[in-house]
Amino acid sequence: MPELPEVEVVRAGLAPAVTGARIVAVDARDPRALTRHAGTPADFETRLTGRRIRATARRGKFLWLPLESERPGIPASLGGAPSSPEAIMVHLGMSGQMLLRTPDAPAERHERVRFAIEHPEHGELAVVFADQRTFGSLAIDPLVDTPDAAPGGSGDDAPLVPAQAAHIARDPLDPAFDDTRFRSRMSATASAVKRVLLDQTVVSGIGNIYADEALWAARVHPETPGRALSRRRVDRLLAEVRSVLVKALAEGGTSFDAQYVNVNGQAGYFAHSLSAYGRHGQPCPRCGRVLVRVAFANRSSHFCPRCQRVG
Repeated sequence: MPELPEVEVVRAGLAPAVTGARIVAVDARDPRALTRHAGTPADFETRLTGRRIRATARRGKFLWLPLESERPGIPASLGGAPSSPEAIMVHLGMSGQMLLRTPDAPAERHERVRFAIEHPEHGELAVVFADQRTFGSLAIDPLVDTPDAAPGGSGDDAPLVPAQAAHIARDPLDPAFDDTRFRSRMSATASAVKRVLLDQTVVSGIGNIYADEALWAARVHPETPGRALSRRRVDRLLAEVRSVLVKALAEGGTSFDAQYVNVNGQAGYFAHSLSAYGRHGQPCPRCGRVLVRVAFANRSSHFCPRCQRVG
């Protein structure tokens, strides 16, 4: 599944094209793309038509498009002014894509929803949600206040987050991320450190790829109990998590196939920079020992048995 870098690449690509744009029309072609929306496809189309997109925002792996509070020319009694701020919540799932296209572009393969938008500077565009495996979805979701009054996520200064993502912790690149709280959660658990990194209620945005990469960089075995790590090792691990996420962002994320692409359909190339993930059977870039892969929580862990010993 796409992790923080891949979702941030999509957010950053959408931002200049959709921020300030008005939604002229919505075509929800496949109801499977709206499984997390509380209403019908017709409700989704009607409630979004005429709305203006205020920003693009992301927390961890979650992406949303905050909307202006009113629909121009529509009385409040007919839905012109929602009772609370709303956003288009975007769940990319395993293969979801948000693509920018010209207004007359032909339908994409696996296209599920198409938005016709009009931007004050860029003119008319189409925003396409395509999803091969149909595990992703879109929804109109109310925005709720953040408990710490800090911005909800990257790309938007408003202290609001979609209700569907309110339980998700901040990610390590968020200025409001609480390092002290992370240390406390790590030191209080006997769970494997990799399991902690994958727990989106503790720290968001990290999946299997970047957990393996950060653990390799920090020389920490994935099965090490969290409470076995000293504060110094926890701080180093957190620093390595941030480092690998920033490096992956700079290279457009990790793409092993055509599913993880930016808004123009281009794949990232961080896969060429991986040190541990997917490299089992190859020599460790640091010590030369053969990297191994072991089963871990319905996934796999990749690590060096010499550099990363269980602590």
